[in-house]
Amino acid sequence: MQDEYRTVARAGVHETEINRSRFLCALAPAATEQEAQDFIAAVRKEHADATHNCWAYVIGADAAVQKASDDGEPGGTAGVPMLQMLLRRDMRYVVAVVTRYYGGVKLGAGGLIRAYGGTVGEALDAVGTITRRRFRLATVTVDHQRAGKLQNDLRATGRLVRDVRYGEAVTIEIGLPDADVDAFRAWLADATAGTAGFEPGGEAYGDA
Repeated sequence: MQDEYRTVARAGVHETEINRSRFLCALAPAATEQEAQDFIAAVRKEHADATHNCWAYVIGADAAVQKASDDGEPGGTAGVPMLQMLLRRDMRYVVAVVTRYYGGVKLGAGGLIRAYGGTVGEALDAVGTITRRRFRLATVTVDHQRAGKLQNDLRATGRLVRDVRYGEAVTIEIGLPDADVDAFRAWLADATAGTAGFEPGGEAYGDA
C-alpha cells in the first residue's frame, strides 16, 4: 500500500475562458470507478448542450485505474492531458470533467492540450486538496474508570480516535502510523498502569 495519497477536499467547479471558449472543470472525490462514472454521467446531463464533456479519473491509492476520454476533441488533446495533470499532482480517488462551450476560435492541438490540462490544474488549486495517510488500525480496551481520561490523553497527543464503543469495557478504535505501534504500546501501558488491552488490526487511510 502507498504510504499516502492526495485527493480533492470536496466536489467543486472552476470556470475559465480561453479564446472565447468557456471551460468548466468539475472535480469530485470518487471511492470507486462506478462513483466516477456516475459523476461523469451527471455532469454530461447537466451540460448536454455543451460542445464537449471530456473526462479523466484515477482510482486506487496506487493509481491502479486510470481512464480518460476526449469526447470528440482530436485524439490525445483533452482526456490524456487531464489525466496527466491529475497524476502529476499525485491525485487519487478523483474524477475530473471539463465541459467546453466552443466560442468560435480554434485552439489547435497544442492549445487544446494546454487548455484542458491547465483547467484541471487551476480547478485543483481552487477546490483544494487533502493528503490522506496510511494508518494501522488498532483496538484499545479499557475499563470505564480510565476511559474518559484515556480518550482525552489520546486526543491531546494527536492520536486519531476513530470510534468509541461502550459495553462491559470501553473499546476505542484508533489509527496509528506503523512506525508508532511499539512506542504506543509502551505509552498505553504507562498511561493505564498496564490494565488496557491492545489489539492491532488492518490498515486504512485517514486525513493527514
